[in-house]
Amino acid sequence: MSELADKLAGRFIVIDGPDGAGKSTQLKLLGEHLRQEGAAVCQTRDPGGTVIGNEIRRLLLDNSHTDMTVGCEILLYMASRTQLMGEVIAPAIERGECVLCDRWVSSTVAYQVAERKADADEVIKAYKLALRDTWPDLTVILDVSAEAGLERLTGPPDRIEAKGLEFHREVRRLFLEQATTNPKGFCVVDASGSVDQTQRRLRKVVETWNWRR
Repeated sequence: MSELADKLAGRFIVIDGPDGAGKSTQLKLLGEHLRQEGAAVCQTRDPGGTVIGNEIRRLLLDNSHTDMTVGCEILLYMASRTQLMGEVIAPAIERGECVLCDRWVSSTVAYQVAERKADADEVIKAYKLALRDTWPDLTVILDVSAEAGLERLTGPPDRIEAKGLEFHREVRRLFLEQATTNPKGFCVVDASGSVDQTQRRLRKVVETWNWRR
């Protein structure tokens, strides 16, 4: 086992950021790299990652559910996370694996608060009710402008992606605000360049992060 693999054993890392930032691609590449370094890696996504969570994900992203209230959205996200934590994340951490998760509560703070129907404190209270004080060891925000991120999207937009440019600008601002207010738990990585450039930046963060915090 490499020194890096030893540092990452039992760690919970979230890759998050605006739509079009390349989260899924970067998480996959990072997972491959960490395995080459000898780490045991568990990759998952939020919402989803379990049979129950995938059903919740389908409800959340369905374009026909335009009347869904923000309270309903928040509680559905927390329900999916609770199941994912109990069924996948916590057991993987106990086995000494490094968990890489595509999105987490940082997304709910950004997207649901951007709709101006909830505030961050309400989201965090719901999170603590569902998951107590189980937080990621590190949340990496892949940062890209709203314009560039939306241009990268392919296929028909889901219910969240279709909300418009100003909404996505506010989402990006709220992601960056979280990183500014919690520098011990968050790091921002410039994702405006190529896939390879972003991956190199992401690996550097993971390799040099102070994991003793």
